[in-house]
Amino acid sequence: MALSSTRLRPVLHLAVLMSLAGLCAAADTFSQTAFRPADPQNQIAFERLYNLDYDAAVQDFERVLARHPNDPFAVNHLLTAVLVRELYKTGAMNTGEYTNDSFIGQVHRPPDPAQTVRIKHLAQQAQKLEEAELAHDPNNVDAIYARGVTRAQFSAYTGLIERAWFSSLRSAVGARHDHERVLELSPQSQDAKLVVGTHNYVTGSLPLAMKVGVALVGLSGDKEKGIRQLSEAAHSNGETSVDASVLLMLFLRREHRYAEALDVARSITPRFPRNFLLSLEEGNLLRALGKNSEAEEQYRRVWQNGREGRYGNLHYEVAALGLGDLLRSEKNYQTAAKAYELVADIQSPDSETLQKANLYAGEMYDQLQKRDLAMKKYQSVVAMNSGNNEAERARRRMKEAYRE
Repeated sequence: MALSSTRLRPVLHLAVLMSLAGLCAAADTFSQTAFRPADPQNQIAFERLYNLDYDAAVQDFERVLARHPNDPFAVNHLLTAVLVRELYKTGAMNTGEYTNDSFIGQVHRPPDPAQTVRIKHLAQQAQKLEEAELAHDPNNVDAIYARGVTRAQFSAYTGLIERAWFSSLRSAVGARHDHERVLELSPQSQDAKLVVGTHNYVTGSLPLAMKVGVALVGLSGDKEKGIRQLSEAAHSNGETSVDASVLLMLFLRREHRYAEALDVARSITPRFPRNFLLSLEEGNLLRALGKNSEAEEQYRRVWQNGREGRYGNLHYEVAALGLGDLLRSEKNYQTAAKAYELVADIQSPDSETLQKANLYAGEMYDQLQKRDLAMKKYQSVVAMNSGNNEAERARRRMKEAYRE
């Protein structure tokens, strides 16, 4: 029985979730991690990567690769940094999009063609080095592991950016098989549990009928086993402790195990103060736990830190949306409108965030029976981009006042 691309999409985005590792922070043992190759620049580069300083991280990894041109780990690190930077720029790094049943993130802006060419070139470069090593020794654990990383990153690229589902599936299956082989040859390896654990969780989360279908392409899963493997990787001293911590937090959130997810977030958030996305996730988890006053404080803290320049030119203004949504859920419409209005107060806000903020502010003004203010907001939404869902919603509101 052939599987349609629509039915396969949850599986095809296994590795997309792994790309979210660039969002966040590391375990407490991060500073003691021995990165490969043994180059002191790696430590600096990863610190910058997890602090969302993508351009500087890319430059650092380029320097490492220049000193180690034949090391597939050096190529993979640069590949990861370039890929995650592009995912951030396209707007595909919103953690909320990875906690629902689809596991599909959305690319909100087109990728840079030059960067997509570079990503593919780096993946080819890494795999060429890995295959050369494996031609001499098929059981070379490092080479098998590195090839699995390359395949996982390329799966993320083809699935999320190119939306090439079957190509993404082939790479994802290859990555899992490589890292399962690593665990066979080297059972003490914790790094390989990132890919295997992620696959176990995601495939284990699929409906029964879909599990039967994906078994035809060699995938099976167990949610609890996946969470356990990710926890083991997160608490290890390996390179993937960062990635595993982030994914563990996201999967616990998806399972509505919010308190556990919050514990993970709070254990890693202080490590990288420039990473506003992690701080926002802490606010989201507090809200999910019903701790609204603490969530409000967290959203306002992120906003204030951004106003004070602690996040550089990153688009921290999304914190205002979180704050507005929280206040709106409490039917505090006046204060919610003020929160949404904050987005327009900063210089050069993200256009998509600003459009949403204007739409939501308009709805709040309708609730407050301030129709003139609401109409102005809706008109600005359509003027910004007349062809998306927000504009369509604004046009409906212009015809009929919004009421909750």
